[in-house]
Amino acid sequence: MKRLLSLVIALSPGWAAAEIVPATFDLDAIRDVGSLETKVLQDWKPAAKVNGIRQKLIEITVCEWWPGQKVRLPVTLCAPDPGKGPCENVIVANMGLAPKAALPGGAMLKLLNERGVGVVLIGMGTIDAMEPVGKLHLGMREQLLKTKDARYTPAWIWGMSDMRALTAAMAEPAVFQPKRVLATGGSKRGVGAAICGIHDDRFTAILPVVAPMLGNPGGAYVRGSALLDEMAANEAFLEQLPPGPNPFGLPDTARQALLEREQRRIDQAITRDLALAAGWSEVEMLAMNDAAWDACRIATYLDQVRARGLEFFYHVGSNDNVCPALRFLGERHPDFPLYILPGGQHGGPKSSGFTLQTPSQPEADENLLAFASHHFFGGDPLPSAPMLRVEPDAKGMTLKVTVTMGEGIRPERNSVSWCVDRSPPYTYATEYDHWESKPLTETAPGTFTTEIPISAMASTLDLISTHTRTARGLPFHFSSAYHRWQRP
Repeated sequence: MKRLLSLVIALSPGWAAAEIVPATFDLDAIRDVGSLETKVLQDWKPAAKVNGIRQKLIEITVCEWWPGQKVRLPVTLCAPDPGKGPCENVIVANMGLAPKAALPGGAMLKLLNERGVGVVLIGMGTIDAMEPVGKLHLGMREQLLKTKDARYTPAWIWGMSDMRALTAAMAEPAVFQPKRVLATGGSKRGVGAAICGIHDDRFTAILPVVAPMLGNPGGAYVRGSALLDEMAANEAFLEQLPPGPNPFGLPDTARQALLEREQRRIDQAITRDLALAAGWSEVEMLAMNDAAWDACRIATYLDQVRARGLEFFYHVGSNDNVCPALRFLGERHPDFPLYILPGGQHGGPKSSGFTLQTPSQPEADENLLAFASHHFFGGDPLPSAPMLRVEPDAKGMTLKVTVTMGEGIRPERNSVSWCVDRSPPYTYATEYDHWESKPLTETAPGTFTTEIPISAMASTLDLISTHTRTARGLPFHFSSAYHRWQRP
C-alpha cells in the first residue's frame, strides 16, 4: 500500500496545498523585445561548411529570475541567404551553453537548407552549468525554499528560454516573420518544448523527445519525500553493481554513472531535510513534487491545446524513467499521438549501460523530419494512434493481439513488443527491463494480428505495437498506446 500511495502521489498532478505557488508565465513580458538586452556576438555571416545559409550569434536576457540575478543565454539564428524572403516556418531548438555559433544537424539542417525553414537555437543546459556556473542552481534552490514558488525550478527556466529565443528571432522581421513555429528537443529541452506548446500560442507545433506527458520525471522533486520503497529498491540494485560481473550484465561503470546522475538530479532539486529546515510541511513537499513539473505535462492541458489547434507528437522510450506514466497515459488517453521505442532508454553516457538510447536512434530524427514537413508544408495527414486489443485463450497460455489502424492508414512495418512482469516505475531496474518483439500479420485491411505465448509464471505483460509508414519518401514511426495485460 505504501508504494501504491507513493506512486499515486508522483503520477497524479494536482495535489493541493495552499502554500505552494504554481509556475506561471507572463506572456507580455516574454514577448517584450526591449528586455532582451540583446548583445551581438557575431553579426550575420555565411555559415561555415554549408552553402546557402547565414547565421547570427547573439546573447539575450531570458529573465531576471530573482532580484539581481539575470539569466543570459546565447542564441544562434540560422536562415537561408538573403533573397528568399523572411522565414515563415521556424524551428526553435537548442545548442550548447558556449557562446559560439552552432549549426543544426540532421532533419533541422535539411529543412533549413532545402526548404528554407528558419532555425533558432538557444543555449540550454542543467542549471548548475548555467552562468554563474556552480551558483545559479544554489540561488534557485534558496528562492524555492523561501517562497515555495514553482517558478524557481528547472522546468520553468527551460520553457522561458525557448519562448524568449522566439522573441529574439521575431525582433528581426527582415529575416523571421513566423506563421508556423515548431519547438523540439530532448530531455530538459523536450520539457522546454512542451512548455512552449502548452503556454505560448505563438508555437503551433511541438515534438518533445524523452519528455514527460504525465507523471513526474526522475522521481520526487523533493528527494526523500515520496517513493520510499522505490528508493530502497534502488539502493539494493546498486549493491549488486560492484566492479565485476552482476546479474544484469551491466558494465563495471554503471554503478558510478547512476550515482552521478542522481547527484545531478539532487543538485537541481531540493531534499526533504532542506525543506524541513525551511519550515515546509509534508503536504507542501508532496505538492511541490507535482508543482515543479505541472507546467510541462501536456496531459493536463489536452483540451486547451487541441482547441487552439496545436499539433503535437511525443517520441519516448519504454524504459526511460523520465516518462514513468506511459501505462497510465495509455489507459486515460489511448489516442495520444506518440512513438514508444520498446526498451528505449534515456540519453546519457554509455557507462550507465544504456545501450538503446532513444534520442540517438534514427527514428527520432526521421520523425522530426516527417512531422515538421507535414506541419510546415502539408500533404498526407499523420497517422492516428492505432488501437491495440488483447484476448487470452481459455487456459491463459496464449495472448491474441489485434491492432486496428485508422481509416486509410497502411503501414509497411508492423510489430508488437512485450515485457513480462515489469519492474516498478522509478526504479533503476525498470530502465533495464527486457522486451521481446514479433511481427504483426495483416489479416484484413488495416487490421494486424499475432499470438504471444504466456508463461504460466507471468503475472503481467506490458505491450506496445510499433509501426512505420512512408509517405512522400519520409518514414514516420508511431505506436499504439501502452497496454498492460494482467492475469486474472
